Amino acid sequence: MQIDKNTLLNRFSAYVRIDTTSDDRSKTFPSALRELDLARFLVDELLELGLSEVEMTEHGYVLASLPANDGGKSPVIGLVAHMDTSCEASGANVQVEVHEKYNGGDIQLSPNAALRPADFPELLNYVGQDIITSDGTTLLGADDKAGICAIITACEYLLAHPEVKHGKLRLAFTPDEEIGRGTEHFPLERFGADFAYTVDGGAVGELNYETFNACNAHITFHGVSVHPGSAKNKMRNAVTMAAEWQMALPAGERPEYTEGYEGFYHSLRIEGGTDKVELDMILRDHDKKILEQRKEFLLDLTRYMQNKYGAGTVECSLKDCYSNMREYIMPVYEIVERAENAMRAAGVEPVLVPVRGGTDGSLLSAMGLPCPNLFTGGHNFHGRFEYLPLQSLQKITEVLVHLVTTEK
Repeated sequence: MQIDKNTLLNRFSAYVRIDTTSDDRSKTFPSALRELDLARFLVDELLELGLSEVEMTEHGYVLASLPANDGGKSPVIGLVAHMDTSCEASGANVQVEVHEKYNGGDIQLSPNAALRPADFPELLNYVGQDIITSDGTTLLGADDKAGICAIITACEYLLAHPEVKHGKLRLAFTPDEEIGRGTEHFPLERFGADFAYTVDGGAVGELNYETFNACNAHITFHGVSVHPGSAKNKMRNAVTMAAEWQMALPAGERPEYTEGYEGFYHSLRIEGGTDKVELDMILRDHDKKILEQRKEFLLDLTRYMQNKYGAGTVECSLKDCYSNMREYIMPVYEIVERAENAMRAAGVEPVLVPVRGGTDGSLLSAMGLPCPNLFTGGHNFHGRFEYLPLQSLQKITEVLVHLVTTEK
């Protein structure tokens, strides 16, 4: 099997040039109308390729089918990827750059940004390969437009090779995954898959069936603003309170100090001034009991600061987002083994690693659709130093073809 690199590059480049940044402060769904620009583009492309049951739902989900050609003897497999990109870096006006036959040195992205092995040592795993980046002023968008690209290219290959037998495939491209809302209006019954895979992971070979349990926290500090010249015994500085809160968090339990199964507290965004400060945090842990302990720690800290500064001075609201999908995958572990076999058939050794985050598959699994996660090949998601080896994108496309092929 040979997946054409130019086809992948051209398709991927077309997708990432469409700004689909989701908006975590929006109350609409999808959170940003620009996400629908890619949705409409995909509908047209899928129809042109000859897929069936192509539609964009009223909430912006794109669905399609590749009919079975094996007599209907196989389960219906779903393939899922998300259309939006993270709001942590700009996704507008992405300029795609291809660094052919990477030589192992620094990759200059812009006058002020370089992708260096000294900072990102895994780059050296791709010496001799073609590295796709942005120009260093935006993210790239491999998360998750690489997943969309691989899914559609795999379907294109199967349509061109009818001798390769497969069951029915159901495709779903979702909005708002990056802000934790990707399954909020997912048309589960209409989708109709027996099980599915998100294509939303990292380095080549990664296979995930464990994710964090996730909770978001919003903390408000209510201060009293008084002119600093006459503030003694009157001012209550909300900025000082927020700084005290941050310093009270366990120092080693932050994302920059943790890995593997280690959870964390992460202060994501802070805004305000003397009179009022608002802080957004995320809490994550693979162990649900430990996540509950983290939540209780924040509530205890809230009570402590209220006792210190006065009733109502600190408010903390908690919202559970998703749970570890492991408990939903283990009863049907054969779908993980199916993915392992597909990787090996494509010449890729599977690496089972826990996701230090979540995917649409976390919530879909809880909704009754078991949904492990497959690699895309991308690295450094959500930032200006995101990159994607083109050969890794080739490999995940090959893996998908093997994944859905009728077993002999």
